[in-house]
Amino acid sequence: MIFFKRFLLSVFSICIIIIGTAAAQERSLNRDDIDAKYKWDLNDIYSGWQEWEQGLTDLEQKMEAFAGLKGSLSKGPESLLKAFKLDEELNILSYRVYRYPQLTRDTDTRNQEVAARLQKVQILFSKFNTATAWFSPEMLKIPWKTMKTWLDETPALSPYRFGVEDLYRQQEHVLDEDKEKLLSFYGQFSGCPRSIYSELSTSDIIFPTVKLSNGEEAVMTSGNYSRILATNHNQEDRKKAFEEHYTVYDKNKNTYSAIYSAICQRDWAGAQAKNYKSTLEAALEGDNIPVEVYENLVNTVKANVQPLQRYIKLRAKILGLDEYHNYDGSISLTDFNKTYEYEDAKKWVLASIAPLGKDYQKKMKKAVSGGWLDVYENTGKRAGAYSSNVYGVHPYMLLNYNGTLDNVFTLGHELGHTLHSVLSNENQPFATCSYTIFVAEVASTFNERLLLDYLLEKSKDPKERIALLQQAIRAVTGTFYFQVLLADYELQVHRLVEQGQPITAKTLSGITHDLFAAYYGDAVINDELIDVVWARIPHFYNYPYYVFQYATCFASSAQLYDEVTKGSKKERKAATEGYLNLLKSGGNDYPMEQLKKAGVDLSKPETIMAVVKQLDELVDRLEKEVAKLK
Repeated sequence: MIFFKRFLLSVFSICIIIIGTAAAQERSLNRDDIDAKYKWDLNDIYSGWQEWEQGLTDLEQKMEAFAGLKGSLSKGPESLLKAFKLDEELNILSYRVYRYPQLTRDTDTRNQEVAARLQKVQILFSKFNTATAWFSPEMLKIPWKTMKTWLDETPALSPYRFGVEDLYRQQEHVLDEDKEKLLSFYGQFSGCPRSIYSELSTSDIIFPTVKLSNGEEAVMTSGNYSRILATNHNQEDRKKAFEEHYTVYDKNKNTYSAIYSAICQRDWAGAQAKNYKSTLEAALEGDNIPVEVYENLVNTVKANVQPLQRYIKLRAKILGLDEYHNYDGSISLTDFNKTYEYEDAKKWVLASIAPLGKDYQKKMKKAVSGGWLDVYENTGKRAGAYSSNVYGVHPYMLLNYNGTLDNVFTLGHELGHTLHSVLSNENQPFATCSYTIFVAEVASTFNERLLLDYLLEKSKDPKERIALLQQAIRAVTGTFYFQVLLADYELQVHRLVEQGQPITAKTLSGITHDLFAAYYGDAVINDELIDVVWARIPHFYNYPYYVFQYATCFASSAQLYDEVTKGSKKERKAATEGYLNLLKSGGNDYPMEQLKKAGVDLSKPETIMAVVKQLDELVDRLEKEVAKLK
């Protein structure tokens, strides 16, 4: 069933952009103490659990009705249209039924009653996939010539055309009904490794308390760990935070490696069952992305790490460090440790997106006006940040705002996702409203760059300007270089599984060690604990082969940014229109083609190399700013 499966992909990967791994722990701020305007208003979805239960019942009834359509698709275009329309109703209702418990649980992962309700939905989805395994095989029995005639002569089928054509394109990977049904029995089971990872890394994880040199005692949650690395200028404090935080993962590395091995084995089994040559091909084929795009990205970036190492060595010199470690990568190059109020950050983000027009600003103002964001960290809340769409309602954004400059940019980042969803929902029929992962990070990183420009223009403080340039460089090193490093890791591990090789914690740490050496060279001391970073990257466990798209999206947004902000007024206007059309296009075409329409061709190496050059230029600019302080 092509469109319901697209909904499941949207729920579990496209719209959820996770940063961080662990639930908030022992924060002084309880959820009840937070002003309602800084919390989600889930009443926009359902007024309460009673209404949600009715929605779940309605969903189950519609699923039964859809299953009853088996054998009807070949009767004619009217029968096919009936199936698509019921499928659409199912999808729209599914967003509400799934998101309500999912979002509720993310505000308190300890609530097992809500977790049970979420599992109830997941079980229903799994049963439905089994009951409708007939859909795609039955549709593919209709000759393409006949199907094309139906599509050409039935205007009401036009919203579904792209999905139908895409299904026929991938026909060799669709099995017969019995085999598809058999595979569907494993649907819920295949999500178990992800669930185990989530429970181990959120609900059950216990971080130690660290006493710092200034007397502060802090629990080493992901949020506190990031804050200390970004604001504490005492290297020994950063070292202590790093060791205590990573030791939690190191102690459980054998369990984490077993979970990850299961995920890779699952991916390879699924790829073989569907007639793919590799797990990479299986991951990319759905979006019609050539395997070479991934491989060329990894190879090109790894061969051009000189600007990255140059920046690190410059940092070590400015900071006066005899030895530079991974936990030294976030600290400001000066004694700048300013914190920012959320309300100020919100105003700046709104002002920064002025180049995208008044309508875009108006929509973003509505997004931050209340009810769409859950802003502050509290006990039991899921860590990190994401934007999660609820079709027919609006997107919901999760933050764990702690006042750092990084969090200011996280706000801009996630609002980019939110506005992408808003524009897509407003301009696309449901069948093509869900944009793919491959373009998901374009809008977010584009907004970060606009925010950087705004804050650099606004700031007169030389130390703050250095901090902002550092933020821009970290975007390149973190969103581009580091994500490609992680993508390289994923590819290597999956290929070991494809070759029948064993996967152990030692294997995974060894691959990580070699990659850090290749990317950072002698610029960074490779602490042994950093080799277990693979255990705390949730994307590996939740969304295999996801992270490379941070880098491709970053390269795409960098090129689009140049076109929107530079050149003549006429050129900027045309580029802005092309960019906004990309956001409005949702999933109405293959992502590589959508980007080409907006002016970006990721098959060309110069698109990737432009980011490498950009980093070199930013480092030049940083050197000049630092020299002004002397």
